[in-house]
Amino acid sequence: MGSFVQARLDAECQRIMRQLVKKTGWTPSQIVREGLRLLASCHVTGGRRTIVAQGKFPSGLGDLASNKAHLRGFGR
Repeated sequence: MGSFVQARLDAECQRIMRQLVKKTGWTPSQIVREGLRLLASCHVTGGRRTIVAQGKFPSGLGDLASNKAHLRGFGR
């Protein structure tokens, strides 16, 4: 194993840890590792954030949805 982590758990987290150990049969270390993997998979990592459906319709302008100059006067 590479490194060690020490963490202080409040009463609620201790209760959750005991329940997970009992339910899964895993060690606390296994539970923490899996928790880190799950948390990492829920967050966007790297790359540039984009707008949903950006580029769905061909306009010929590559930055139509993200360039404020193209949106000047829109909605007026």
